[in-house]
Amino acid sequence: MAVDEMHNRVCVVTGGNAGIGKAIGQALAAKQARVVLVSRDRLQGETAVQEICQSNPNAHVELVVGDLGTVAATHQLAQTLLDRYLQIHVLINNAGVWPTKKQINADGLEQGFMVNHLAPFVLNQLLQDRLKASAPARIVNISAGMYVNGRVDLNKTPYGHDFHPMRTYANTKLCSMLCFPLEAQQLEGSGVTLNAVHPGVIRTNLGDMRGPLGWIMKLVKRSWATPEQGAVAPVWLATAPELATAHGKYFNEKEEISLAKATQNQELALQLWQLNIRLARLSS
Repeated sequence: MAVDEMHNRVCVVTGGNAGIGKAIGQALAAKQARVVLVSRDRLQGETAVQEICQSNPNAHVELVVGDLGTVAATHQLAQTLLDRYLQIHVLINNAGVWPTKKQINADGLEQGFMVNHLAPFVLNQLLQDRLKASAPARIVNISAGMYVNGRVDLNKTPYGHDFHPMRTYANTKLCSMLCFPLEAQQLEGSGVTLNAVHPGVIRTNLGDMRGPLGWIMKLVKRSWATPEQGAVAPVWLATAPELATAHGKYFNEKEEISLAKATQNQELALQLWQLNIRLARLSS
């Protein structure tokens, strides 16, 4: 959409306090959108809002403090958004974690599975009616090309029984891509489009760790693209007029590509969908 077409359209960006999320917020604000940054940390979120507004005095940026780390907190975030915003035109599921140590939340779920997969699934479900009522509306899921290397065992992956500091990130991203075609099918003809994007190999704090491997990662990351470069494709998917009807598509930056074979296990995808509904206490 052109700048004037985004004027005052409500755009929610999770993980908006830093990295790609903050850069997405800044780019949307430049298009005169009403940007809602979701941050778990209030201070970091307030700092991001201030920095965006300082660089663009005409920016309309707001903060919603919300945690995606548990099922209850994700439900609460969705309710907060519904209470505050009578319309939601864009939802960008950007928040993600790359846990280098196994962490189990209050629901008994592994942190990466919760934040990278289940939380955006829950937001897509709970905000769906508001997005439909605000149509035309768009959902953009930030994916990662590493999902092609993922392996999902429904008896292990959600609970961290197969946790590995390098492989779990790919596993949880594959979870989201398994459900992605089913989510797109659910939204077909609703006026809400859903697309997923790998934004590129971006220099963020994901996967940061201590020790020799951590130092190696920091050196490697110096050659990676900036968060501002990583924001280009998600913002394009959220705003471009030529993508008004694009739906159920996967993009490697701005190039549409086919989903990997790993996502084509329909039986596994259906089982994961049903597990999501049960774990997240959603009505089917």
